[in-house]
Amino acid sequence: MTRYLISFDDGVMAVPQEDLPEVDEAAHKVVREAQDAAVWVFGGGLETQQASVVATDGTVSDGPYPETKAVLGGFAIVDVPSREDALAWAAKFAAACRCPQEVREIMPDPAV
Repeated sequence: MTRYLISFDDGVMAVPQEDLPEVDEAAHKVVREAQDAAVWVFGGGLETQQASVVATDGTVSDGPYPETKAVLGGFAIVDVPSREDALAWAAKFAAACRCPQEVREIMPDPAV
């Protein structure tokens, strides 16, 4: 099995405030479905613009780099047999969250 990151940009989830409970329930339903299917690894939403950047020398600055156009808004990690399966789960999250999802394969852990 291979792990995939399914994520969305913070700015693309433009849901009216009154629809948030419905979207929240729909997203949690997909998470429960993924858990029941034993493909769910981990996931969650991220606080808007609460990033800190730690440089190679250890200095810390708040927020993403100014040239960043997209900021991660939320993600799920699933462990599935194929990219097609990951795309199918992403489609479920896209429908539930009402926004497009990006799918990326996670590289395997290096041999220790």
